[in-house]
Amino acid sequence: MDTYQAHALDGASGVELTIALYDGIIRFMHNAIEAAQRNDVERRRAAVKRAMDIVIHLQATLNKDVGGKPAESLSDFYVALFALMLQGSQANSAKKFEQVIANVRNVRDAWKQVASDAGASQFAENARPRADLRQPRLPVDGGSALRDEGHAATSWTA
Repeated sequence: MDTYQAHALDGASGVELTIALYDGIIRFMHNAIEAAQRNDVERRRAAVKRAMDIVIHLQATLNKDVGGKPAESLSDFYVALFALMLQGSQANSAKKFEQVIANVRNVRDAWKQVASDAGASQFAENARPRADLRQPRLPVDGGSALRDEGHAATSWTA
């Protein structure tokens, strides 16, 4: 992240930081798609790892005690995203990476809606997690939001 981007996020709300992290996932998934198309295994793995690191961070900052059911839904969503990224990387599948992007965009759009709604945004800021990143809660059906050609996105083995 360059200095401008770092400073731009200094005063960001929890919702804005979450949106920025989703943007990062999307950016790294585009990098993974390009690498997959070029059969550049090293670059693909690096891009997927960066996206997975963001998902791990988002998962780790959830506060289910405060966020309740919406936080649980987001947790399921992050688990499913992680699994889909892993499947895409193992299969060198641009299609799976595109599915990740589509799902992240859907949830990102919901966060944008929260950012534009003053009441919901205030609720989200009050429900921030225990970590430094103030990731708010949003009612999202995380588990069923991911589709992988009719298969559950969370059915994978390490």
